Amino acid sequence: MAPGPLVAGALPALYPVMENPNPSGDIEALLEIMRRLRAGCPWDREQTFETIAPYTIEEAYEVAGAIEDGDWTHLKDELGDLLFQVVFHARMAEERELFDFGDVVAAVTGKMTRRHPHVFGDKITPESATAQTMAWEETKRAERAAKHASLLDDVPRALPALLRAEKLQKRAGSVGFDWESAPKVVEKIAEEAAEIVEAQAEGAGPAKIEEEVGDLLFAVANLARHLKVDPEKALRTANAKFVRRFRAIEAGLAARGRTPAHATLEEMEALWVEAKKAEK
Repeated sequence: MAPGPLVAGALPALYPVMENPNPSGDIEALLEIMRRLRAGCPWDREQTFETIAPYTIEEAYEVAGAIEDGDWTHLKDELGDLLFQVVFHARMAEERELFDFGDVVAAVTGKMTRRHPHVFGDKITPESATAQTMAWEETKRAERAAKHASLLDDVPRALPALLRAEKLQKRAGSVGFDWESAPKVVEKIAEEAAEIVEAQAEGAGPAKIEEEVGDLLFAVANLARHLKVDPEKALRTANAKFVRRFRAIEAGLAARGRTPAHATLEEMEALWVEAKKAEK
């Protein structure tokens, strides 16, 4: 590991200097670029785990977006950006003598081999993906038990709220704490919606209304899980549909020399219906 934080403009002697690094498929080239950035670029040098974390999340979503668009050239670039985030975090950890990139690789290779004994050990290969998922969860449960951890401890808090809700529910459901069927969850959704109306009628404050809306969203995520629907993907699809139809409204109004700001709700609703029909 590196002997502590770098001095601005200086590179550790143990790393060879690359005058003008060229594009390379060698991970060492990327690691060296990161070292030089942390040593010589004021912006990169000032960053911390906390300031870089939002970029890491953003890059993961960019990867997902490229996959949804089927843009494979873009996916290559976005995967590179995401890999760079891993390298960035590893470099900052190395400077603080916490761990380095090699430790990150060792941790994930160890985890993958440990969780796939049917591939890297002497266990029988599961007959299906479902059986494999069950075996995977059992391995993770054993690992949590060894750490004396809560069943929910390793569901990342930084996940988008909707995705985390689905994962928390799935984890609790793995030990039987779950609704018995989707119709029961629908009943819960109706109950939660009614509680919002009731809270409003009673003059509840913003905090209470927020709590009740959160309960409703949590129940909707649960319904998606029971129906085997990815709630994040479903909402992204709904967002895209809304954008597409609203743009149709804007285009329809523009053809009349108008804008949404100067149109009536009735005009926009009529154009929305037309856009909806056009998609069928």
